[in-house]
Amino acid sequence: MVFNSFHFVVFFVVVYSLYRLLPHRQQNWLLLVASYYFYGSWDWRFLGLLAASTLVDYYCGLYIDRQAQPARRKIAVAASLTFNLSMLGFFKYFNFFADSLQRMLHGFGFQADYVTLNILLPIGISFYTFITMSYVIDVYRRDVPACRSLPDFALFVSYFPHLVAGPILRADVLLPQIQSPREVRGSQIRDGLWLILFGAFKKIFVADNLAHIADAIFNGGAASPAQVLIGTYAFAFQIYGDFSGYSDIARGTSLLMGIELNLNFRFPYFVRSAPEFWRHWHISLSTWLRDYLYIPLGGNRRGPMRTKVNLALTMILGGLWHGAAWTYVLWGVYQGVLLMAFRTADELLASRPWRWLSSPVAQVIGIILMFHLTCYGWLIFRANSVGQIWQMTSSLFGTSSAAASGVGLQAVQLTFYAAPLLILHAYEAWRADVMALPKIAVPLRYALCLALFYLTAFFGEFGGAQFIYFRF
Repeated sequence: MVFNSFHFVVFFVVVYSLYRLLPHRQQNWLLLVASYYFYGSWDWRFLGLLAASTLVDYYCGLYIDRQAQPARRKIAVAASLTFNLSMLGFFKYFNFFADSLQRMLHGFGFQADYVTLNILLPIGISFYTFITMSYVIDVYRRDVPACRSLPDFALFVSYFPHLVAGPILRADVLLPQIQSPREVRGSQIRDGLWLILFGAFKKIFVADNLAHIADAIFNGGAASPAQVLIGTYAFAFQIYGDFSGYSDIARGTSLLMGIELNLNFRFPYFVRSAPEFWRHWHISLSTWLRDYLYIPLGGNRRGPMRTKVNLALTMILGGLWHGAAWTYVLWGVYQGVLLMAFRTADELLASRPWRWLSSPVAQVIGIILMFHLTCYGWLIFRANSVGQIWQMTSSLFGTSSAAASGVGLQAVQLTFYAAPLLILHAYEAWRADVMALPKIAVPLRYALCLALFYLTAFFGEFGGAQFIYFRF
């Protein structure tokens, strides 16, 4: 069941109608049953994994909270992490490492004959395992108390708006809202409906239309330099529209029920550095990696060189989190190199500041430069193989003889689908407010909503396509 499907519309209307009629505790039971139905609609066999992860970390959290001896508390944390990482590793990475080992041995002349399991990846497993692991770690650190109610904790883990593609929520944000009675305010309904409309526009009008351009170029063999640029730009706006669209719909549907989810995107293509990009893109993942990986590795507390190594390791593991492929590993390496480079530049500028870098012209140049550095990262991310990364990179530098057929039409389509989103985000960035648009004057607000509805309804791609991050 995807947000952009008739099935979900019917599901949410039924759930929401009942939700508004019930008192608090019954609301929670309704949401828990609805969340398990939502997840089971993908494949009911994976409900056991979701329930197992919930039970293991619920009881680990209780034990850690009640236990005073540090050694026993550490054993419980280790048990939780071992269970979650083993489950994630088996379902997500077994085939990847088995196939990589087989190819490596074959390169040395050995024939490795073994049974390879064609393991189906449970949808959302990367998200809900990170949620439960962070909960156990927070309880261990005494940052949050252990949840005493199993139904409340189960709802915290499985809450359907964020379950399969985030945001990756923390216990201190969502659990108090689950445990306390909720009142749906008029402002939440207004903002929730706006987020649902804007998210649907991003997904159906922007992302799913641009997917045709990106797929045609990345799946079409040799590409000319112009085609590589068009395909990369198309994918940059496709993945942003797809993922931020999901986050907007998740936040919007949740707001209608009086529950506020974390902001996950903040116009990330209007930044001037790699560190700033990661403060604006997939914010819940970048803060998770910072708090539970980068800082425990030492963060910036052990000198400049160790700081850069920690940044690189964090991003490599962040790349591998996205999927079992060498392209994701290389994307993580690339992001780590960018972070190290910008960190070095900041150190140099701290000792010898260049005033012209703060000028408006320099800031615009910085945004354009960072956008293209990000886009090359998306080329690595989207490529079907390491060989294609090399082929497309070589093409960008003029070594391709491929004909640039259809580039003009593709450029027009790219502009038509991406420009409205860029204009709206430029206004939000100028106001430094991701919710600036629903705050404009009422006549303009209704005109904008009508325009977005018209573009989505008449020019949208209504194929019910899954969201990209469902694969991760």
